[in-house]
Amino acid sequence: MGDPVYIKIVEDIKKKVNSAELKPGDTVPPEAALCKEYGVSRMTVRKGLAILSSEGYIYSVPGKGSYVQKPEVNKYTLYYDEMNNPINSVDKARLLEVTIIMPDEKLADELQITRNKHVIMIRRLFYTDGSPVAYDVKYLLYNKGMPIVEKEIEQATFQEMVANSLPIFALKKKISISAEIPNEDIKRYLNIYDDLALLVVKLKLYNNENKPIGIGFTSYRGDYIKLQGSSD
Repeated sequence: MGDPVYIKIVEDIKKKVNSAELKPGDTVPPEAALCKEYGVSRMTVRKGLAILSSEGYIYSVPGKGSYVQKPEVNKYTLYYDEMNNPINSVDKARLLEVTIIMPDEKLADELQITRNKHVIMIRRLFYTDGSPVAYDVKYLLYNKGMPIVEKEIEQATFQEMVANSLPIFALKKKISISAEIPNEDIKRYLNIYDDLALLVVKLKLYNNENKPIGIGFTSYRGDYIKLQGSSD
């Protein structure tokens, strides 16, 4: 069975855009013309145009039609989680500690809580080919009776750690990346004996009310990192 006709419409218009037959700002053939060309209903044509719009190929102006979108040439997509990311290859995680703490002023401010609110702290080491390449620490809001299963935490991503309390699709995430000099504790864990810098990924999770529910810091050895994104 072949692809639905609306997929053929999508692929044909993409081909015209990618070959510069249709340029940014050009008008996409009107719905009536596409209906006649492909022998389909307006609903089928609109389904194809909706896909092209969602993928950033076209935009619509009510009452006028659809136009080829100017590409965002400086936009790249970066896929990231602690265990599978474009920074380096992590093949093993070791749990160092899971404990309940009282936050200091800085952490309480990051999580928008008072200093008498309990927080779960999780510390791990990530390895590549037997060598420690990243030091990972996570802070999660603690709720009374919240189960802490160390075996599950050891290999889990940050999002998976909170999946029991909040559906992953309801999570909002913010990421920031910086270069930092490690303190003595991190140097010891990562076998660093000189002034090697770290690439530190800060990941903050929010619930659907835009309130922080956790914050994590993963510090990668500077000689193991490789950061890459894609414009696709």
